[in-house]
Amino acid sequence: MVFLAPKGGNTEQEWEDCAAGAPGSPANGDKPRYIVVDGATEAYDSVRWVGHLISSFVDAEAPELTRNSMRRWFVLMQELWKARAPARASYIEECKFAQGSFATLLGCELTGLAGPRPAWRATALGDTVIFHVRNGRLLTHFPELAANDFGLNPHGVHTSPAHLDNMVDKLDFTGGELVVGDLLFLATDAFAQWMLSFLQDDSHKLWDTLGRLDHPLSFERLVNDKRNAGAMKNDDVTLLRVHMVADEPAFLVMCLP
Repeated sequence: MVFLAPKGGNTEQEWEDCAAGAPGSPANGDKPRYIVVDGATEAYDSVRWVGHLISSFVDAEAPELTRNSMRRWFVLMQELWKARAPARASYIEECKFAQGSFATLLGCELTGLAGPRPAWRATALGDTVIFHVRNGRLLTHFPELAANDFGLNPHGVHTSPAHLDNMVDKLDFTGGELVVGDLLFLATDAFAQWMLSFLQDDSHKLWDTLGRLDHPLSFERLVNDKRNAGAMKNDDVTLLRVHMVADEPAFLVMCLP
């Protein structure tokens, strides 16, 4: 399930994060995939850039989570960014297009769900974070950032080929085994930073609160409360939650605003 909240004072149309999932069919060997991307506010046309990254990562041509495959994918994304660019209306817009766009990325896939050893694997570039929780206890988070490690200049995926080598070099990978009941949370920087800060005070309450979220308005209230209390930066926030269950759900509940 995906929860989101734009910056205070902005509409959802101005939300510059993006998230998606492709559940697939483990019985047929498909690997469910999930991705969360955070577009840079100061970058040019970041909504279009994150849209390219999100849609490609979960489609049939998605990259394998290896360094070489991700490099080829970065090149393809940069080529598509340029080829599908709308016409620029002014010299200033042309200069901004030349400077390019930028986004942090966290991509995850699940494997072996039909077998005895299900697992997850993730790749990250920047300060979007995945948390692996079991029985109310954090097993790991990746990248391994502390609450005070979040800054204004994270690594990320850039539209310019000049950044390609550095992007591939900074790309990181990790993974872990899964059991029924496990939760994975993928969060963009402002929300991830708050999660890491709150962990120091009451980790059980944090995972209970996030595990029980069942409606977009509940998430919006949580974010607004933390912003008003000065505990969370006023930024676009996104949380994608994956819950490992033993069987397919018997029904689907849709939350309408």
